[in-house]
Amino acid sequence: MQWRVGLEGYEVRAAHGFYEFEHHAPQPFCFTVWATLDDRDDVSELDETLNYADIQITIDKVIHETDQPIRLMEEMAQQIIAILSEHSAVKSLSVRIEKPKAPLPHPGGLPVIEVLWQRT
Repeated sequence: MQWRVGLEGYEVRAAHGFYEFEHHAPQPFCFTVWATLDDRDDVSELDETLNYADIQITIDKVIHETDQPIRLMEEMAQQIIAILSEHSAVKSLSVRIEKPKAPLPHPGGLPVIEVLWQRT
């Protein structure tokens, strides 16, 4: 069997972004993270899976425990992957970050990045 563990639609407010003015006031970022685990028939212990609470804790750590604003959502995703991929049961990760209040030239659209990481 293939097991997937995820956290969808987790919204965090933080002052990150490419532009200097984005560093002065928090704005929403919405995270969806899915982990595919190593193939196994059953999962009966917490250390055999990835606790979805750990996904939330990892996002909080990346977003709130930084000395400098993160300029790109791609960097946010890389930092999340760097932490979650340390768990030995994780075979792949999908990280999606939405930034609904991102500065755009005119109204419309939802800025988003998504990355898929696989253990090699």
